[in-house]
Amino acid sequence: MASPVTLALVDPEPGATTALDEAEAVIREVARTCTRFEPSALTRANAAPDRWHRVPEAVAGAVLEAARAHEATAGRFDPRVLATLLAWGYDRTLPFDVGVALPAAVHAAPAPADAGPWSPRVRAHAGGWHVRLGPYPVDLGGIAKGLAVRWAAARLVGAARGHLVNAGGDCVVAGRAPDGRAWRVGVEDPSGGPDPVLALGLTDSACATSSVRRLRWRVGGREVHHLVDPHTGDPGGDGGLASVTVVHPDPAWAEVLSKDLFLTGAARIRQRAHDDGLAVAWVAPDGHVGTSPALDDLVIWRRDA
Repeated sequence: MASPVTLALVDPEPGATTALDEAEAVIREVARTCTRFEPSALTRANAAPDRWHRVPEAVAGAVLEAARAHEATAGRFDPRVLATLLAWGYDRTLPFDVGVALPAAVHAAPAPADAGPWSPRVRAHAGGWHVRLGPYPVDLGGIAKGLAVRWAAARLVGAARGHLVNAGGDCVVAGRAPDGRAWRVGVEDPSGGPDPVLALGLTDSACATSSVRRLRWRVGGREVHHLVDPHTGDPGGDGGLASVTVVHPDPAWAEVLSKDLFLTGAARIRQRAHDDGLAVAWVAPDGHVGTSPALDDLVIWRRDA
């Protein structure tokens, strides 16, 4: 997950320890099988993406959900950008210093810009799951983390009066916080400041943030980041956004939408959020914070208020 994971229960019921153990096991299973940085079921499938591979259920589920997200976002969410990230030298996990120069990977070629629809195949066969990814390898990192949070939170339902699953900012909150109020969730300052830019009061919700705060580097004298626009093959966005946070009922879709809206860019994000009724906060490189009408009712504190 490349981040700490927190599981918390409020006023646990009998058997809550078992629920916590099951939730932790889900997180560990997704981290073990869906990573691209260490040998895993995903790396084996990526080594020959146009062949069928038997995979754990977590990988099959992540591929299916990623394909749905690809279709729903008209291709703006596209795990095939992995080929571009590898060509830019992003073949290692965090941490690496922001702005560091990475060597281009001469063995990796970017996926062609606007490669068309992605149609991976997934099937249940002979008591197991099999996937065929297509011509290019894929990165399931963000959506897999959102799914891990979703699946772990499902194990905690009924185990307590309230619960929290937080994986590096991708989170689910249910019921009430320990003080009996809504859970207070901070939106991180993408410039690295110690205080959040917003505090949100959430109940029975999920949220996720896409940011270029940590994952920016240089290759061939050019600054790049990990949010690649699959239609152009270039770093995504229009330069007017430093981070996008989405509140949504589901953590995996909060993750997908935060990336989709980041690629939409500062010039269009407000209209997109309004038209789709999405609860969104965005932060510009100069620190200005924007929010959609659907998010405003959730804001309990603003840095610039």
